[in-house]
Amino acid sequence: MGQQEQVATSLAGVVSEEISASLVAVDEELARRYPGDPGTRQPVHTVYVPGDAFDADTIRTWGDQALAALDEHAPDAASFAKVLGISDELAAPVYDRVRAKLTREPIEDLRVDFEDGYGPRPDAEEDADAARAARLIAEAFQSGTAAPYMGIRMKCMEAAVRDRGIRTTDVFLTTLMRHGGLPDGLVLTLPKVTYPEQVTAFVRLLSAFEKAHDLPEGRLGFEIQIETSQSILAADGTAAVAKMIDAAQGRATGLHYGTFDYSACVGVSAAYQASDHPAADHAKAVMQVAAAGTGVRVSDGSTNVLPIGSTEHVHEAWRLHYGLTRRALARAYYQGWDMHPGHMPTRYAAVYAFYREGLEQAAGRLAAYVAKTGGDVMDEPATAKALSGYLLRGLDCGALDNAEVARLTGLTRADLDAFSSPRRGSLTVTAP
Repeated sequence: MGQQEQVATSLAGVVSEEISASLVAVDEELARRYPGDPGTRQPVHTVYVPGDAFDADTIRTWGDQALAALDEHAPDAASFAKVLGISDELAAPVYDRVRAKLTREPIEDLRVDFEDGYGPRPDAEEDADAARAARLIAEAFQSGTAAPYMGIRMKCMEAAVRDRGIRTTDVFLTTLMRHGGLPDGLVLTLPKVTYPEQVTAFVRLLSAFEKAHDLPEGRLGFEIQIETSQSILAADGTAAVAKMIDAAQGRATGLHYGTFDYSACVGVSAAYQASDHPAADHAKAVMQVAAAGTGVRVSDGSTNVLPIGSTEHVHEAWRLHYGLTRRALARAYYQGWDMHPGHMPTRYAAVYAFYREGLEQAAGRLAAYVAKTGGDVMDEPATAKALSGYLLRGLDCGALDNAEVARLTGLTRADLDAFSSPRRGSLTVTAP
């Protein structure tokens, strides 16, 4: 045994105390602005349905239409995999899970649209549609037939439609309260946000509604839709989207990129408006950095190329949608929009292939990290968090099963939750 090292210091304890005291405000600011991921499920997509078209059967109808598209244009695993370039190893697991998903839970997040997809209507008509949407959503949650997340996109806070948007929000929320209260999966989307003050105004609206119904302050959150260049870069050169998150006062849950409005805003011609355009990549990169650590999630946009018509055209549209979805996943955009039932087979195929092809590597790295056995990659705590988040997202959407993840990692779902989100508390596990 060697001689024990003598440890000496030069600074009095008061130095550390004074430094800590000087950083109290910073500590509080960090905790407020950057609480980390909320540790809740993030849907893999959002489906928009016009307010006049939404009905009690919409979710099942979309699932049935998606299954019918598979039956007609890719009736088995081999043909579907050939169209999309999925490996032989993954062909059957992905295809079978896609069909099961479309049968069990075809839509993860549904937004009844009262904005672009609905347009201007007589006030009495929009009032009736907003009330009907709320009643149907309440009934769906009560009967267990709802998508995990449902809500509305109201008209924006611009002067021409502001009053109508406020009224539709009020009608919708009031009707929900009259039919059992606000469901846990409720989501509101505020479109065409250009200035942080518009976010502040919406916060004021929601706060007033909460007070009117004796709801807890902050009960109502909302997504901010990024559809204008001014929402990315403000007139003074700052990142406006970061100010919008702050203006939401903790209510912002997501930033949703609007592919076509944003593209048109910056002058991209119609033929080149797509989610992989450089202008789109720049906007989403700014959104991603602004949202990092805040608990606000980022969603990609959509493609307007619909998989309809001949099998040749459907396959072409499927390949495009599959490729865009895989591209988004690699860039950490774990959610996107789907505009047609025919998009759902390739949405789930891309998501399931993404998680299943990386399952063994991610699980092995996380198990090695927990067991401190190393391996050929030296991972750090931040990477362990990312690995657990990857597995959790795969579990949430149905790409992975709890049993196979537990077998490969030696960890429970609770263990993964604790790794992934600081809001879940500390992690204590026994090495497998």
